[in-house]
Amino acid sequence: MRPYVFTEPITTARLRLRLMDSADVDDIHAYQSREDVCAHLLYSPRTRDEVVGKVTGFAKRTRLEHTGDVLQLAVERIEDGRVLGEVCVTIRSEDNATADIGWVFHPAFHGRGYASEAALALLELAFGTLGLHRVIAELSPANTASVKLCRRIGMREEAHFVQDVLVKGRWEDTGVYAILHGEWLAARRNGHRRA
Repeated sequence: MRPYVFTEPITTARLRLRLMDSADVDDIHAYQSREDVCAHLLYSPRTRDEVVGKVTGFAKRTRLEHTGDVLQLAVERIEDGRVLGEVCVTIRSEDNATADIGWVFHPAFHGRGYASEAALALLELAFGTLGLHRVIAELSPANTASVKLCRRIGMREEAHFVQDVLVKGRWEDTGVYAILHGEWLAARRNGHRRA
């Protein structure tokens, strides 16, 4: 794994993945405050003040080098500067060159390919830039949109843990999806799954 410091936004055909800043708070609060968005997440709907605190903290995290390092990025639509959601990369194991990826998008922007485009950019960062061996996504199997997204970007289901995590007072299942560096390379060679 190669150490990485985020200094420039990641740009795709329609999106810019960049550090969050205070100007993003209203757009981020618009989805982080929703029950339907938070239903499959580890946190409950957030107040505006809670979002301000999170954005401030995430904006300071720019390095991916060691186990536990997190890079949380705003997903901005290039055409109008609107923040549609967010994505993250977390180094799960520096020694095993493995990271977690995740995403959250405002429901108003579902079904337009934005999440796929952003997730593919994360895979490019993880494999192409960081040189990781393996990328996983852990999610609620009830979150069918995220399950479909994992499959769309070439990840396969590796595990389904039953009632393994206590979330908001309830035992919940966890699905684990993964893709290896070699699988990502093969998909790219075949012209598939590009951002």
